[in-house]
Amino acid sequence: MSKKKTPWPTKDAMAQVYEKKLWGGTDADFYSGDGSHNPKIVLPYIDALRSFLMSFKTPLVICDIGCGDFNIGKQLVQYSKKYIAIDLVAELIAYNKERFNQQNLEFHCLDAAVDDLPSADCVIVRQVLQHLSNKEVKQVVNKLYGFRYVILTEHIPEGVFNPNIDIISGQGTRLKKQSGINLLAPPFNFKIKEEKELLSINTADGKGLIKTVIYEVF
Repeated sequence: MSKKKTPWPTKDAMAQVYEKKLWGGTDADFYSGDGSHNPKIVLPYIDALRSFLMSFKTPLVICDIGCGDFNIGKQLVQYSKKYIAIDLVAELIAYNKERFNQQNLEFHCLDAAVDDLPSADCVIVRQVLQHLSNKEVKQVVNKLYGFRYVILTEHIPEGVFNPNIDIISGQGTRLKKQSGINLLAPPFNFKIKEEKELLSINTADGKGLIKTVIYEVF
């Protein structure tokens, strides 16, 4: 009797995003969308993270959850002791391994919601949780306590909004429900030592803010 294959709906959904180029892109085999390529969004983010990472006498070991096409991560590797980039799309990780090769850089195909995460000082979670259901966000949040610093970027509505309205995991976000991720609010209630807003960027289409915060966990 054949063993029934375990469904991975989120993994399949994200693989389809790249396969059908639902986030755009024509030339590249994989394209992680405007949020990873628009200079008005990317350059201030890189500058802010560079300043933070360079403030340490000893470079940090970094885990990048949902590294995507690595257009952003490739600009941060040099500021780390080791940079461990993960994504749940196997073909994307294989593609990145072919394109990027540095001594302190590793790529792994992992699903942050279900797999154990690599050990690191700092974890980058950039516009990842906004695509996940609350159940999967909770699974990721439970693992964030293993890092000293969490650098979280989310696309959220401008002004006051009702946080953490549940969605089905996929390419969409909570913006369509006038909601966004706030890990400190229910049902996640992420416990931290300190919070610092790193930057907020208005999107070109006027649909909310891309906000980056640093949480010091312990």
